[in-house]
Amino acid sequence: MASIADRVLDNGLSTLSSEANRVDITSAESTTFAEATSSQTLGNKTSISISAPADRTGGGRKVTLSAISDGTVTGTGSATHYAITDTTNSRLLVTGSLTASQSVTSGNTFSLETLDIGIPDPS
Repeated sequence: MASIADRVLDNGLSTLSSEANRVDITSAESTTFAEATSSQTLGNKTSISISAPADRTGGGRKVTLSAISDGTVTGTGSATHYAITDTTNSRLLVTGSLTASQSVTSGNTFSLETLDIGIPDPS
């Protein structure tokens, strides 16, 4: 049976802990940095906190984005996804669906519960 050591999984996830510095709520799942931070963004939060890698329920490894209560809404629409980016190097690192879409209005704030981002063990 194939396996991947925790150290290998951790090094991939450590990129998020060390390089990610912004999360955006977006109107669709972004596939590029520009989409995530410009054409599809409805709001963002900088100075985010992502944990060190840890065990993931069900096997594998994960990192956790800390909850956000003071994100800035910069557009009006329905936020359906999130995107985590490294703005220093203009890199899109992770995208995913929100657990529920949020109607947002420019000038308001948004909040997100903690988000786990993980890599499962091989099956």
